[in-house]
Amino acid sequence: MTNSSNVYLAVDLGASSGRVVAGVFDGSRLKLEDVHRFENGGIRVNDRMYWDLLAQWQHINNGLRAAADRYGSRVSSVGVDTWGVDYGLLGPGDELLGNPYHYRDSRTNGVMEQAFEVITREEIFAETGLQFMQFNTLFQLFAMKQQNPRLLDTAESFLMMPDLFHWLLTGEKANEFTNASTTQFHNPAKNAWSESLFDRLDLPKKILGTVLTPGTRLGGLRASVAEATGLRDVSVVLPGTHDTASAVMAVPASGTPTAHPNWCYISSGTWSLMGAEIPAPIISDRCREFNFTNEGGVGGTTRLLKNIGGLWLVQECRRIWKQEGHELGWSELVDRASASPALTSLINPDAPEFVAPSNMPQAIREFCRVSGQTVPESVGAVIRCALESLALRYRMVLNWITELTGSTIDTIHIVGGGTQNRLLCQMAADACKCRVVAGPIEATAIGNVMMQVVASGEVSSIEQAREVVRHSFEVEEYAPQQTQRWDDAFVRFEKLV
Repeated sequence: MTNSSNVYLAVDLGASSGRVVAGVFDGSRLKLEDVHRFENGGIRVNDRMYWDLLAQWQHINNGLRAAADRYGSRVSSVGVDTWGVDYGLLGPGDELLGNPYHYRDSRTNGVMEQAFEVITREEIFAETGLQFMQFNTLFQLFAMKQQNPRLLDTAESFLMMPDLFHWLLTGEKANEFTNASTTQFHNPAKNAWSESLFDRLDLPKKILGTVLTPGTRLGGLRASVAEATGLRDVSVVLPGTHDTASAVMAVPASGTPTAHPNWCYISSGTWSLMGAEIPAPIISDRCREFNFTNEGGVGGTTRLLKNIGGLWLVQECRRIWKQEGHELGWSELVDRASASPALTSLINPDAPEFVAPSNMPQAIREFCRVSGQTVPESVGAVIRCALESLALRYRMVLNWITELTGSTIDTIHIVGGGTQNRLLCQMAADACKCRVVAGPIEATAIGNVMMQVVASGEVSSIEQAREVVRHSFEVEEYAPQQTQRWDDAFVRFEKLV
């Protein structure tokens, strides 16, 4: 890279960690450089679970200051992406009304069913095209309406997590499209907030702001932020602020989105988000029955996808074993799983028992015991059970994608941190009987940066941005093997699910 290369900063916040990453672009190739990494996660206070917004903001400032020291005036812009559904409320004078709740907080338990007494599941899906999860923003707000109505009455502005950080950076309040689409009160057909849902559930429409698309230049840094970080003449540009939207932008596929795609993706991390990029939402009874979601993508596309439990299963097992005094690295867990017998015990990764158990290994063993299977006792057997179950869940979801789109999928692109788990990637190829292309690892940060590059005019389109990704980052391919035993296991898995 030459010193004349432009630098774009991605603030990439995940559920367990965050980072500030520099994308150094020389006009044809992109190089990522870590600037600052930090731990992230929920904070339990007074039997509630929150995000520590102030600590996150301090880490972002530290990262921006480090980037200014390293790159100086070469920094062109910055953008923030996070997970979906969570939000903060601003009251009079733009005061933040409390810490943002974590989506795993228990206050939404049972609230979804209470909302259905007011408005049916069918009506909500017809209006939003979104899958039903109890932590969707609609149900979080409905829970707040019931449990803390004064706070909601005081609110004047609704900002999702990345919107909050963009406001802290610029002073500008806006809702970015891809994250707004995860709320379950955004209408993808009209590309507008669903005010009718707010009316039916007696929620305050006044808090809803302007929805802006990825690539929008929100503004420059607040003077105080510029002073604190040392970044001068730097723009804040909206990426696909939902991390999966940014990750999908970094999929190294070619061609433009079609209604009948020949590839699908898995954004693999704490969650596995599996779906297809299509030009328009599919809002049908079958889509609702499969509990698929139509979320916004970059370039006005739709991400037709389903949330799958993901490597949360393994992360939580590792956390519990660490508490018990057994420090096990990721590679050791995979090695132990590889050495364990294949396809012995299976779970449904999306069963309620695995959303937030106090002890994940115990929850996995209990599921197997209750369902009459061999109980996985060893570390390797527990991890193998989790990974094989994920791969079979991928196959089930792939079947649904092909039915909904009328497509023949020949390639699964796996992007994100889960690509480093080669055992899971091979299992996905075997279970789905499909070619798997794994990489890039840092897909979310890459997609965030490349949206900023598109907005700058250095590349002309998302299609050209993906060409840059293909030329800049290596991928690994996996071919299906031993598919017959996976066919047999899938019959068992379907009965479990």
